[in-house]
Amino acid sequence: MLIKIIFYYLLGYVRIVIEGYYIERFINICTTQKIAIWHLKREKNVRLSLNIGIHDFKEVAKIARKTKCHISIQQKKGFPFLLHQYKKRKIFIGLLILICLSIGISANFVWNIEIVAENEQMFEGITNDISEAGLTIGEWKPKINTKEIINQVRLKRQDIAWMGIELKGTNAIVKLVKAEAKPEIINEQEYCNIVSDKVGVVTKINAQNGTAAVKPGDTINVGSTLIHGWIEGKYTGLRYVHAKGEIEAKVWYTKSKKIPYQLTERKDTGSEEKSYSLKFNNFKINLPKKLSKFQIYDTIEEERKLKLFSNFYLPISIVETTNKEQTEETKNLSPEEAKTLGVEELEQELNQEIPDQEKIVNKNINTYERGDSLEVFVTYEVLETIGTNEKIVF
Repeated sequence: MLIKIIFYYLLGYVRIVIEGYYIERFINICTTQKIAIWHLKREKNVRLSLNIGIHDFKEVAKIARKTKCHISIQQKKGFPFLLHQYKKRKIFIGLLILICLSIGISANFVWNIEIVAENEQMFEGITNDISEAGLTIGEWKPKINTKEIINQVRLKRQDIAWMGIELKGTNAIVKLVKAEAKPEIINEQEYCNIVSDKVGVVTKINAQNGTAAVKPGDTINVGSTLIHGWIEGKYTGLRYVHAKGEIEAKVWYTKSKKIPYQLTERKDTGSEEKSYSLKFNNFKINLPKKLSKFQIYDTIEEERKLKLFSNFYLPISIVETTNKEQTEETKNLSPEEAKTLGVEELEQELNQEIPDQEKIVNKNINTYERGDSLEVFVTYEVLETIGTNEKIVF
């Protein structure tokens, strides 16, 4: 709303007084037609004062007639009225020219980079990669080579299937499509072994093509050969094949965590304080503010960039800093409570890694005293189908 108020100040707005018996209906119609109104003040049951943009005045006047309300202008505010009031003063004309020139010059630069990913997928570190390739805030638009930037980013990253850059106004829109990770596919005509991709104990093996290299009960490591890509016959001798088969094994997933016997927890009290600052590209101006009155608090910063139109950003942003008051509570845990807490957290992590809970055949929990803390280990024993193709190189 603060950005809208600044926008309306630049365009001009009026404070009006509405009188009538159908004020609620008047407000409802304005809201339905998405007419911005702010600083509402009800003086009497039938009298209301509020602010509206100057360009909305004619429409508001029609709504007032429709709802049988009387409308009058109380004040005219904003830059256009200020300029009109002092139109004979050269300083304001010069200021207007300066503002127009600044906006015209700033239109040749990029002041915002918007990253749009298909299905809102995440691309870790993509902002830094784009910046290193040459697309940064404050970059002169004629200097930006979008094809070169796309080529550099795609050569560096393997997780991008498609990338496009569109310059609109002072906004650079970077569109990304994530590439799906695909295992290496070995042609059916090529010879290959099946090797283990995990550590475990074989529980079942069925060699459909090739020769089994292990048997149930054998312990295997990553890279151990499970099915050889060859068959030896009494009359045909040794011949190489494309190994196929199914191998099931017991594998283990283990996670650990230290749980201190004395925990300090923070909780929000609901009280908060806000302060604002102006940011011109990378230059920040802190508006007058007092030191926080809270002893313990969490700070959240939210930056809102100013723009004239949908894709015409200005090199100015408003930074809102919110301090949320918190209290600290110290909680002493018994060994059993620490164990319960550790097991809950570790099981939650393991369950995210192993979505198919039916494959879990056993859970083991071990704890070890570590002075002022308890170290908790949780191990899941899981039945899984394992194995991956490995090309035979002669």
